[in-house]
Amino acid sequence: MKKLVSEFIGTFALVFAGTGAIVINDTSGGTITHVGIALTFGLVVLAMIYTVGDISGAHLNPAVTLGFFAARRFPAKEVAPYLLSQCAGAIAASAVLRFLFPLHATLGATLPAGTAMQSFVLEAILTFLLMFVILGVSTGAKEKGITAGIAVGAVIGLEAMFAGPICGASMNPARSLAPALVSLHMENLWIYLIAPVIGAVAAVFACRCVREEGCCCAVSLAGEAGK
Repeated sequence: MKKLVSEFIGTFALVFAGTGAIVINDTSGGTITHVGIALTFGLVVLAMIYTVGDISGAHLNPAVTLGFFAARRFPAKEVAPYLLSQCAGAIAASAVLRFLFPLHATLGATLPAGTAMQSFVLEAILTFLLMFVILGVSTGAKEKGITAGIAVGAVIGLEAMFAGPICGASMNPARSLAPALVSLHMENLWIYLIAPVIGAVAAVFACRCVREEGCCCAVSLAGEAGK
């Protein structure tokens, strides 16, 4: 239960701060800026890794959970509870933002600026790189590694900074599902549910190719999440 509560709170924080930055940027005339939004996503993930990483692994992302499962280092019985906790936390955050900003149209929902295929490929590649980094800095030990939070937060901020204007740089099905459901903007939602999972699973195989057993022994970002 502690793991599930940690995933709920961590994903709530991610969506509340990240999509909240988008909403506040829109309502304040762009004071946060695109760079500020990207940094918000990266920093909140960094903070949550150090806060709950040793409890739940700080997945905060269904694609990451499925990636660890594909690496055979996360038990199948915990996959569904993790996914439900993450989605519930994200939806709760979007519900709070709807209460605070009832006139905002999308609540930070991810919508492609270009073609659907363009955003699909971008999301798959971005999540591939994210999961590749996560597997590379994870140790599987019950400790909070300093480099894990910095590396993962940095890659999220980096990818959001350069790819956000085109595809939204979600890399996280829960992050996209919540504002889409609450704002009823579910067009092209399939992109952000499917592409990140494909990218995360592909990263597992790529990690095995370059690191063999050294990387894929990982269980979590900063702790042993599967036990």
